[in-house]
Amino acid sequence: MADTAVDSARPEEGAPDAAPAEKAPISRLWYYARFHLKALLVGGALTFLGSILGLVQPIIAMQLIETLGEGGSLRTLLVLLAAAVLAGAVLEAFGPYIMQRAGQDIILTVRRRLVSQLVHLKVPEVDRLKPGDLVSRLTSDTNLLRTVASTTVIGGVTGLIMLVGGLVVMAWIDIVLFGITLAMALLVTVVMLFVMPRIGQATEASQTALGQMGAVLERIFTAFRTVKASGAEEHEIGKLDEAAIRARDKGVMVAVWEALAGVLAFLPVNIAFLIVLGVGGSRVATGDMTISSLIGFLLMLFYLMGPITSLTAALSQLQTGLAAVRRVEEVADLDAEDLNHGRRTAGDGPAAVVFDDVEFRYDEGLEQVHHGVSFTASGKGLTALVGPSGAGKTTVFSLIERFYPVNSGRVLVDGTNVDDWPLGDLRRTIGYVEQDAPVLHGTLRDNLIMAAPDATDEELHDILGRARLSGLVERLPDGIDSLVGYRGLTLSGGERQRIAIARALLRRPRLLLMDEATSQLDAANEAALRQTMMDAAEQTNVIVVAHRLSTVTSADRIVVMDAGRVRAMGTHEELLEEDKLYRDLAAEQLLTSEKD
Repeated sequence: MADTAVDSARPEEGAPDAAPAEKAPISRLWYYARFHLKALLVGGALTFLGSILGLVQPIIAMQLIETLGEGGSLRTLLVLLAAAVLAGAVLEAFGPYIMQRAGQDIILTVRRRLVSQLVHLKVPEVDRLKPGDLVSRLTSDTNLLRTVASTTVIGGVTGLIMLVGGLVVMAWIDIVLFGITLAMALLVTVVMLFVMPRIGQATEASQTALGQMGAVLERIFTAFRTVKASGAEEHEIGKLDEAAIRARDKGVMVAVWEALAGVLAFLPVNIAFLIVLGVGGSRVATGDMTISSLIGFLLMLFYLMGPITSLTAALSQLQTGLAAVRRVEEVADLDAEDLNHGRRTAGDGPAAVVFDDVEFRYDEGLEQVHHGVSFTASGKGLTALVGPSGAGKTTVFSLIERFYPVNSGRVLVDGTNVDDWPLGDLRRTIGYVEQDAPVLHGTLRDNLIMAAPDATDEELHDILGRARLSGLVERLPDGIDSLVGYRGLTLSGGERQRIAIARALLRRPRLLLMDEATSQLDAANEAALRQTMMDAAEQTNVIVVAHRLSTVTSADRIVVMDAGRVRAMGTHEELLEEDKLYRDLAAEQLLTSEKD
């Protein structure tokens, strides 16, 4: 379930389509990084060689001091030292670059997988999620993951190797001073084991707070005009400010623990330096140690600050990355749709629909929406669903599209339970015009060809005429390639409805579902599109949720719903005679809508 959508992702070449989501975060890091292992190893090797050259420099400096005391030539040693410094700088520049580039490839792989998972989520999952938090996981969390998956692991390993190598050289120079340094290194290790988990916990809390802030901001922009019309700007700013303060406080906790980690890592080193200077000086004074050895040891101690810094940063970033991995992988645990699972193949001609004793509720604990709904809409023609608000009419369409599973009963399309259809084939069979007629940011062409990307210009021209959009195209500055604004806000409600209808018709569906598709149209456009709808009904099966009397009277069959049940079925004339609710609707609600 959770990984089914991954089949549609575009992983890197050679990568499997899916991976178990239950693995530990560190295993997931390996899963993402292993497809770019070659680049990571090359970058790590260059960085490691640069560090080795840095390790050699104190030894060369020690030899240079001894040679200077003996009066020998310094030319060769100076050339070697300069070469080591220059080569080390070049290697340590190219190594991180290669790893950072690999890191960008890693984040691309993760984002592709995450985007596929998000877009294929089941509708009930999206109903309960906060889009702003999901955006945060896709952007902020994956960016944290990039750092840890590319530079942190290899940087940490390199730092550890160089730390061990430095300690070995120290032991070779002077075993007594080495013992002092080793004790300080062990102290640093103990401290880090305590501090690092706290960094991970604080980072996860910080990222969650950022996601919550994004959710609040998304909430404001979703109803931006409503916020302004209600004079609620300050109220919403207050909510956003509260979320920003929570994010700040969580971020401060991360900074506190990271700063503490840095202090606790270097404090023992500084103490070790003072002790080494005192003990080493006394050993030089007694003749147990040469001055060159003391200088070499001190240089090595300074050198170790680099590996200690790398190791401390790597451990801190690792905790940050693991927190990001946990948030990214939580998405993999969400229920996603499998578009290809099923045994049914789409046929030809109008697609019949049968509801057989369907019972449904949106979630446990909520009231039941359908109580044994049964009706048939077979063959070409127009079926109208009517009833008071809350009767369950729009839910009928959600169950046909398989946005939600029924609790009991069956929904059949072409005689096959929708659960047995491959979801992609089922939805390719259907054209769906939603009640709020959403229009996406982009051009008018982008919105029309969403469901029919291979549509020709001739087909687009024809559908624009049928949906009464030709005048709109002529008014737009770039015609059909004009931008329509965020959520189509530059368009009127009627224009958005006509675009949604054109989009559905362009797909040439075998089953057309229209949810109050003409509710925002004026009388002239409503009459024209009603005729378009009737023309479509001559070739396919059209089911509409209707409030306008003109649409209902034109229907071949009318299904009257009330409180989640089918109350009556028949033609307009039959229902006027046989059903009181329908007579009331026709006299009041439908007639009122007609006047509107």
